[in-house]
Amino acid sequence: MSDDEREAYVESVLRVVEAIPPGRVMAYGDVARAVAHSGPRRVGRVLSQHGGGVPWWRVVRADGGLPQSHRATAPEHYRAERTPLRSGAAELRVDMAAAAWNPGNDLLHTLPTRR
Repeated sequence: MSDDEREAYVESVLRVVEAIPPGRVMAYGDVARAVAHSGPRRVGRVLSQHGGGVPWWRVVRADGGLPQSHRATAPEHYRAERTPLRSGAAELRVDMAAAAWNPGNDLLHTLPTRR
């Protein structure tokens, strides 16, 4: 992958994450499908390296669980945004049935380029 392709991929991932509405989430794999390239681990890598300026807490594991690195800070965002959470779970999980967001097929074509 060339530097230009890498940069375009990072930009695409960040644009999708920026588009997730407050109180809603996407799984890492869903973000990967939305940008039609690579997989969930690569999305996680992009967010860990470049995601400080986007709502990174809106991207979770497919089961609604949080990566270990998010468990201390993400819950405050979920409470503020009223993100649906699963009750009774041993560890905090987002209620994927209520909170999952599907951006639709034309997301990348309709979002403005990030500044």
